[in-house]
Amino acid sequence: MNWSGLENLLSGVNQYSTAFGRIWLSMVFVFRVLVFVVAAQRVWGDENKDFVCNTRQPGCTNVCYDHIFPISHIRLWALQLIFVTCPSLMVMAHVKLREGKDRKYVELHQGSHLYANPGKKRGGLWWTYLLSLIFKAGFDSAFLYILFQLYHGYDLPRLSKCQLSPCPNTVDCFISRPTEKKIFMLFMVISSAVCILMCILEMIYLIGKRIMKILKIRHENERLVFADQHELTTIAPARSQWRSRRDPTVTDSELELSKRKDAKTTVL
Repeated sequence: MNWSGLENLLSGVNQYSTAFGRIWLSMVFVFRVLVFVVAAQRVWGDENKDFVCNTRQPGCTNVCYDHIFPISHIRLWALQLIFVTCPSLMVMAHVKLREGKDRKYVELHQGSHLYANPGKKRGGLWWTYLLSLIFKAGFDSAFLYILFQLYHGYDLPRLSKCQLSPCPNTVDCFISRPTEKKIFMLFMVISSAVCILMCILEMIYLIGKRIMKILKIRHENERLVFADQHELTTIAPARSQWRSRRDPTVTDSELELSKRKDAKTTVL
């Protein structure tokens, strides 16, 4: 399989990714694709040829091999890498769609642009990018679960027992280089887990940044509204208004007496 074409295609996603996305892409191609192409395929190249069972019954070895290895690790990892890297193409497709709309808009409006920066993660592109992260983390998690269920954990035993037909009885089967294969399998599992962590961190970063931006805009709007209201409304009534107000606890006779006293004071 030619992985260089996929690498060249996805390398363009870097310019639209955050720091976490760049780390994720580097881990996929350095620690997963490179290890898969250079080392893992050679390690698992002899799994069928060097699989041995202590019986000469025709068909027994093939049946036991199919039972112990329901699907080859190499093919499972190849499917995993394809499924995990495909969501990034959603982002590139969305950016290309924006660029096409922008070109048509420029032609119709004489140089005026529809998007200042088509690769800016705003509006629909932000949701597309977030959805691609969910898909990547989901695919990686699903394949780790499938691998765990198929092989009953992340282990390759040196000895496996098989008692399926047409085997005459319980036979012992041996795989070649189980320790080396176990090390590579754990390496691929850990690499997948780290990639899932990078996707989760990037989702938290994007959502947190979006929330902070919304709160900042809301705070600015509230501040402007507050300033407008207090520019149009008097902060406190004039002192003359307070003097003209009547105390509701004072009776009419007490109020009349107070006015007479004030009048005498003024005359004197």
